[in-house]
Amino acid sequence: MQQISNLKEKWTFLVAKLTTQFADGDELNIDGIIYLIGVQELGQGHRPFKKDEKVNLMHIAICKLLEPYGYYEFDFFDKDGWPHYKTITELPNLKPGEQSVLMKEAIINYFEGLDYFKSLGNS
Repeated sequence: MQQISNLKEKWTFLVAKLTTQFADGDELNIDGIIYLIGVQELGQGHRPFKKDEKVNLMHIAICKLLEPYGYYEFDFFDKDGWPHYKTITELPNLKPGEQSVLMKEAIINYFEGLDYFKSLGNS
């Protein structure tokens, strides 16, 4: 039970902090956070992205987030510097609520790897 409470506390903290940093008043949702992770992983800084590039950024983020779970593995960077992943294990069929929990947990793990929760004092 402690882990769930910890997950909720960290998620609330993360959403609030990222919203303050990157959103103009509207609270970031999970898709917005995944998009930010994609931009970070691409490593080309803030720039305008085309619609198909935005979809690809979210794909990069999802692959990166689920890589520690054994679903994806980094493969290579293409000539434009975009990372590519290969599927290692197919994702299981999850209910929407289960998908949300998995992605939130993966996002929190990602930010923990960046020491993003140091100010929480319980990392």
